[in-house]
Amino acid sequence: MAVCRFSFCLNPPLQQVLANPTFFFPQFPPYSKRSAPLPLTLPNRPRPIVTCASPSSSMESPPDGYRRNVGICLINSSKKVHLTFSSENHHVFSASRLDVPDSWQMPQGGVDEGEDPRAAAIRELREETGVTSAEILMEAPHWLTYDFPPKVREKLNRQWGSNWKGQAQKWFLFKFTGKDEEVNLLGDGTEKAEFGEWSWMSPEQVIDRAVDFKKPVYKEVMGAFSPHLQ
Repeated sequence: MAVCRFSFCLNPPLQQVLANPTFFFPQFPPYSKRSAPLPLTLPNRPRPIVTCASPSSSMESPPDGYRRNVGICLINSSKKVHLTFSSENHHVFSASRLDVPDSWQMPQGGVDEGEDPRAAAIRELREETGVTSAEILMEAPHWLTYDFPPKVREKLNRQWGSNWKGQAQKWFLFKFTGKDEEVNLLGDGTEKAEFGEWSWMSPEQVIDRAVDFKKPVYKEVMGAFSPHLQ
């Protein structure tokens, strides 16, 4: 495959959270294939309880005025080193948006009416990246929200014919079990392509390259999934 080229701040720093998740998250235990279905497989162990770094932005159900959305944190299965990265922690999928120059993000997408968030996450991963070889490791129990900046809100609500203040996201951690050649940014052909380039990055790089209004949620996501990011 061709080489993929293409603040908010929370205290403590993300590096400390990843290095010692049990301190900052005490409930944690220490530690293009278009039509192929994505297996919904889970390890044979109890699902960990996830706590988030900012309780004010997390909740058991999405609040009124926010569009229901899912986020996908996709990690490679063997912590392989890609491109110029040398640390084993550089293994989170991120892609650059076609409509926002120099903006990188993890896959995400809206939840259809009556759709289960887990099914929506599987669908969005396939539609945006073409990936079908993956399994779910964790599900964040809380919905995380972010508000749209005024210009973004105006643009998206005009596009959607709605009046959303922002998005409420349920996040899922997926482990990629295929090969890099499976990634196809044209997706499964059912939706317009959203990304132009992709790469495996460290959690810090994923946060750093995200747009500012998504950074706080990204920091919470990385902290919540930190047992699998070390």
